[in-house]
Amino acid sequence: MTEQLARLNRLPLRDDLRGLTPYGAPQLDVPILLNVNENTHGLPKSVREAIAISVERAVAGLNRYPDREFTELRDRLAAYLGHGLTSENIWAGNGSNEVLQQILQAFGGPGRTAMSFPPTYSMYPLLASGTGTRYVTGRRSDDFGLTAESAAEQVRAEAPNIVFLCTPNNPTGTALSLDVVEAVYEAGAASEAIVIVDEAYGEFFHAGTPSALELLPGRERLIVSRTMSKAFALAGARIGYMAAAPEVTDALRLVRLPYHLSAITQATANAALEHADALLANVEDIKVQRDRIVSELQDLGLKPAPSDANFVFFGGMEDPRAVWEGLLEAGVLVRDVGIPGHLRVTAGTEPETSAFLARLRELLAAGIR
Repeated sequence: MTEQLARLNRLPLRDDLRGLTPYGAPQLDVPILLNVNENTHGLPKSVREAIAISVERAVAGLNRYPDREFTELRDRLAAYLGHGLTSENIWAGNGSNEVLQQILQAFGGPGRTAMSFPPTYSMYPLLASGTGTRYVTGRRSDDFGLTAESAAEQVRAEAPNIVFLCTPNNPTGTALSLDVVEAVYEAGAASEAIVIVDEAYGEFFHAGTPSALELLPGRERLIVSRTMSKAFALAGARIGYMAAAPEVTDALRLVRLPYHLSAITQATANAALEHADALLANVEDIKVQRDRIVSELQDLGLKPAPSDANFVFFGGMEDPRAVWEGLLEAGVLVRDVGIPGHLRVTAGTEPETSAFLARLRELLAAGIR
């Protein structure tokens, strides 16, 4: 036991938190960071300038609390999402993780259960633990897929209060068909389950892949969460949001901290949304690199999963840790997600993608795989 852990254990920590480790990927100083699915293109100059102007206006009023209802931001997010949504359907927080936490605070808690289908976003069990919500796991097929029939059967058997459906799924990048969402929603009726469709990477869907936003009308227990960290290149600003029935946003007002979105955060998000077209142009470039990675990994004899996200999950390796270390030696950091035989790489810029693929070819040629 480390001294740090020993000191922690001397505190009167909740029993269910003992032995846990914090969420987080390695933070290493290397030239090419392709491990946490950031938008490596950064913000265009025009957007940086617009944000600076918007923040400067907000700075003049920092002696006052921000708009508690972040009215302008909700209006802009509703307009951006479309699908007939209005500001009454929108909620936002400091990253989509805070939004998910608020949902669990409102609809989870002691005596209630949250369910998801691993491998999936590793924050779901941590958010459940932090809110005293029991967490149960469903099953996927051997190829990490999830059918409507299987998902619905498992939800009926577990009768959870909350279900997480991540699409595109992290870490696999695979998208769910809407029939899975519909089947889970119907199967959760008996337990009045809140169904959260986590579309953090929704802007990277292939053309024609539908969003669960289409299913919101008439489904008061359905929530679609999004983030501005990925497509909008605002990971450092911490802005996430969701769309749902107005009564769901009212429920979150019962648990949110006062004035939880700072004036600076609101100003940043509003300026970015005003320049959404410029930011989404980079999304198309990222999708090109993602599809390139999938194609070239297949040519190298590896097994990439079909991806609708800004990353690629790939297998076919006997020693992925050795591959991870070999990439790191060349200054390329990818993610070891702990799934045997697999790694995950973010689709970066064209030069970053080329550097990753070139080094991977060298490793495979040297017999490291």
